[in-house]
Amino acid sequence: MDTALLVPAALVFGVLLGVGATTLFVVAHRRGQRAVEVVTPRVPDGVDALIDSLESVGIVLDASNNVLSASPRAIAANLIFNDHLVNPELVDLVDAVRRTGEPASEELHLTRSRLGEQSLFLLVRVSRLGSRYILLVGDDRTEAHRLEEVRRDFLANVSHELKTPIGAVGLLSEALESAADEPEEVRRFASRLTREADRLARITAEIIQLSRLQSGDALEKAEPVEIDNLVRQSIDHHRVQAEAKDIELVVGKRRRVSVIGDPTMLATALNNLVANAIQYSPEHSRVGLGVSVDEGVVEIAVTDQGVGIPAADRDRVFERFYRVDAARARNTGGTGLGLSIVKHVAQNHGGDVRLWSQPGSGSTFTIRLPEASDASAVTTGATG
Repeated sequence: MDTALLVPAALVFGVLLGVGATTLFVVAHRRGQRAVEVVTPRVPDGVDALIDSLESVGIVLDASNNVLSASPRAIAANLIFNDHLVNPELVDLVDAVRRTGEPASEELHLTRSRLGEQSLFLLVRVSRLGSRYILLVGDDRTEAHRLEEVRRDFLANVSHELKTPIGAVGLLSEALESAADEPEEVRRFASRLTREADRLARITAEIIQLSRLQSGDALEKAEPVEIDNLVRQSIDHHRVQAEAKDIELVVGKRRRVSVIGDPTMLATALNNLVANAIQYSPEHSRVGLGVSVDEGVVEIAVTDQGVGIPAADRDRVFERFYRVDAARARNTGGTGLGLSIVKHVAQNHGGDVRLWSQPGSGSTFTIRLPEASDASAVTTGATG
């Protein structure tokens, strides 16, 4: 054979062999990619970014219930561990959707961790995402349930608190009628009737006041309020009450500072603290009022020498109708709303109220408010 023909033939054969090898390599590579995708499936394009941007719970699962993508809220809620759903209720709902192919929605009461110490109310919707994936989204309803529980407790407490004086008024009225011919009994029953009526009026007024503090127009009449004047007025208002128990009212030096707010609300808050301090202090003791300023924050402290508040009760004393000593509070005419009003007044003025207490040594309640020169911190609506 002519050697001139052998050289081109060899070249053609080599090219064909190279093309064939390359084709086989490409096919093998593609098959390998598909095999990898079957073993480690990828979330469809764009879904990862969408899940990451969710402020609510969002989870994508594969056919084996492995978690492929999860939103920060889902992770923070401890719904996932080792790339699997922790709560069997969620797994059951996902499996049901996978069987039927139909989306499902349900509100579930879950535990926030495997220790089961905290509850989570989650409104869940589960649906298919393509043919291979499951999408689970959830809205955290825990706070809504908490507020509903607070509302129910509030209504129950109001009913209970009003029932006592209303019942007493009815009984005393009957006793007064039956003792019409006995002047001494009439005076005694009339005096008790007046006390119960006054208590009923106080409870009603404080409930209305608390409702107003939680409304949207709580600070519609804000103006500069001089704290020294507020303290002096509170001292004058409670002087007779203090003298009746031989309690000395001690006031710190004047600070000449102001806050922006409602003077009536602020006076009510401070008066509640001073009244409580006198009420729960022993005779022949002292109640102190002091004002200080630190980095634009005005602090009004009321200190007593009473029995103090146990540690277990300190986080609850600002709740509506909560009393450390319920029997004593009723005997002294307390409604259990005073400290709750103080808390909401402070919050509505952009501040807070703090408590220090030591059993046997007394308590100090401190209202903290932004100074008038830093009035931007004042809020014009209730904070809850």
